[in-house]
Amino acid sequence: MDEERSLSLVQLMTNEGLVPSTEEEDKRRNVIQKLKEIVLAWVKRVAWQRRLPKEQIAETHATILTYGSYGLGVHGSDSDIDALCLGPEFATMAEDFFVVLHNMLKSRPEVSEIHCVKDAKVPLMRFKFDGILIDLPYARLHVLSVPENVDVLNPFFLRDLDETSWKSLSGVRANKCILQLVPDLEKFQSVLRSIKLWAKRRGVYGNLHGFLGGVHLAILVAHVCQNHPKGSLNTLVANFFKTYAYWPWPTPVMLQDPMLPAAGYPSETRSLMPIRLPCSPHEYCHSNITRSTFYKIRTEFLRGHNTTRDLMRPDFDWHFLFEPFPYSKKYARFVKVYLSASNQDELGDWVGWVKSRFRSLILKLEEVQGLCDPNPTEYIDVDVTVPHVVFYWGLQPGRTNLLDIVAVEKDFLKNIHNGFQGSPGRMELLVVQASQLSKSSQLDSGSGRRTKACWKNLDYNLPRIPVYSQHLPNYIIGYVDAKADSKYPSAGG
Repeated sequence: MDEERSLSLVQLMTNEGLVPSTEEEDKRRNVIQKLKEIVLAWVKRVAWQRRLPKEQIAETHATILTYGSYGLGVHGSDSDIDALCLGPEFATMAEDFFVVLHNMLKSRPEVSEIHCVKDAKVPLMRFKFDGILIDLPYARLHVLSVPENVDVLNPFFLRDLDETSWKSLSGVRANKCILQLVPDLEKFQSVLRSIKLWAKRRGVYGNLHGFLGGVHLAILVAHVCQNHPKGSLNTLVANFFKTYAYWPWPTPVMLQDPMLPAAGYPSETRSLMPIRLPCSPHEYCHSNITRSTFYKIRTEFLRGHNTTRDLMRPDFDWHFLFEPFPYSKKYARFVKVYLSASNQDELGDWVGWVKSRFRSLILKLEEVQGLCDPNPTEYIDVDVTVPHVVFYWGLQPGRTNLLDIVAVEKDFLKNIHNGFQGSPGRMELLVVQASQLSKSSQLDSGSGRRTKACWKNLDYNLPRIPVYSQHLPNYIIGYVDAKADSKYPSAGG
């Protein structure tokens, strides 16, 4: 019976498209290999521009390392790829990564929709390669050549890193540690796939909305796998919910790592649900969790535990665990967050920016209303013709209906207009009753779209200005849009 339950869960994940086919896996491997070849050609071009000796140019290397869901082996059929570009000390982010490599990628027929996200906490390029979305940040190591399979846990390669490179490396380092510390990789991957599906269906996945992100879930699952090294797949899933339904927060979750001291370091006290990054006793996962989302996550942990506590009962069905959260039955009122722009490109830029500021809106609603449930799913109103997205956030039942949404909107508008560099779109907040929801919203179906923040594409019909090398007189290394800031003040050098 135990094996039968585990096999039925694997089959469910396959039916949900969470396990890519052999052809899809081959395509991703080919994309990574092509990226490595492009990056190798790029670093040799940069070395030549620096007038390095021929022997050194021949020996210099840069490489690509994957992380995130792809790096952990838990990506789905439609997942993107998080890939880190690692370059030597003479290859800068501002000039060489965001101009030279950008232009090399743009010239490739396989690459489309390429754009730079320079103002993010981790600056990166985002593009599609053979139709697969790639997020590519950059880290500069203090070496003249980066080995293809560089060990990012080796202190030699971590010397004197700038802050941006350190942040860019954290995802790769966390992935590598997790893969080394779990006792059974295949079981870990299967459990993590299951938990990610549960978190998305139950509305508790999404760091920008104050919920759990991919790295949070990976560490939580790895912790359970370490504590139950011989557990079957269904036993591990059940123990996941049992563990965190009764976890004594804010006691931090930490992986057992024989390379790190067991104690003697201060705990994270600012987070409601502290989760320590592996391989570093001082670093914790970045978290946007608030009182509202903390309550929702704990409630869902408890529901998961109640659902899986008796897996052997005859009428048990995995589908009940993964039922979409019933927003329209749970809440009588919602805050409708409406975002629109004049075109699709500007909408992506606007939505990405506003979502990065959502935590302040959640905190404001908690202040004036009580608990709220910020559903991370994006919806489209079929009756609206302009490019837009809509969010519906549940309001706590039983509280007064006298919510001054106008004052909340005014406060949030100040926040989102402060520092925005592009053309601001429109943002409206409304309080709507569950009975007023458009049927197209389908809040309880789990069928809304969930997009990664995308950003405005450059218009290559606009005038282009040359960027000259700082090392070769009168040598043009590439071109940027006339409206762009060629100095890249936030690129981190």
